[in-house]
Amino acid sequence: MRKNIYIADDEQNIRDVIKSFLESEGYRVTVFENGDQLLAAFKEKPCDLVILDVMMPGTNGFTICSELRKISTVPIIMLTARDSDIDYATGINLGSDDYFTKPFSALSLVMRVKAIFRRIVFEKGQDDSSPRVLVYADIQVNLNHKTAMLGDAPLELTPNEFSLLSYLIENKDRAISRDELLTKIWGYSSEVETRAADDTVRRLRKKLSESRTLIETVWGFGFRLKERESR
Repeated sequence: MRKNIYIADDEQNIRDVIKSFLESEGYRVTVFENGDQLLAAFKEKPCDLVILDVMMPGTNGFTICSELRKISTVPIIMLTARDSDIDYATGINLGSDDYFTKPFSALSLVMRVKAIFRRIVFEKGQDDSSPRVLVYADIQVNLNHKTAMLGDAPLELTPNEFSLLSYLIENKDRAISRDELLTKIWGYSSEVETRAADDTVRRLRKKLSESRTLIETVWGFGFRLKERESR
C-alpha cells in the first residue's frame, strides 16, 4: 500500500518541491498551509508520516507536534528556518523523529523518510509469538507491547526513546557508537548528518533521572548503560 504523508508549511514553493520529490518515490502526499489544517485532517484520517514546519500562521509547529503526540505515535519530521540548539532540542523533546533546518536538500529529506518507513516495517516484522521482555537494573521493557516500566511505574517514552532504550539494554555489555544507533534506530547511513541520537539520549536521561540506570557517554564514540550505585 502507498504510504500517506501530510505536509504543513506556509511557503508554497517548499510544499511543492517536497510534494514533487515524495510523489516521484510513490508516496501519496497531502499539503496544508498551516498546522491547524493538518491537525484537523489527521484527526479525521490519520496518515503514515507528518512533515511539519515550525513557524506558520496560527498554531506553531511545536504545539502541533505536541498535540499529535497526545493521540498518535506517527513519525514526525520538523522543518525550521531557525538553527539553534534550543529549537532543535525543543522539537526532539516534544517527540519529533527528526529535524531539518532550511534551506535543506529535498533529496536528503526523502532519504530520511525512506529510512523511517524501513525501520517501521522492520519493527512490525518482528516475531510476536512469544513474550520478549528486557530487564536492566530497575527498568523493564516489553518489546511486544512497546511498554516500559521504571520499578512499578509506567515509563512514558516516545517511539524513538523506546527503541533507543531497548537497543542499549539488548547490548548492555558493550558501548554503542552514534553511527550504530543512527543505523539501527533511525535507519540512517553514516553520511546523514543529524543530532537525533544525542538529543534523544539527552531527553531519555531526564526521564531516567530517578532510575538506577545511567546512560554513560563514551567520549568521541557513543554511549553505554551503567547501573548507578545505590543512593
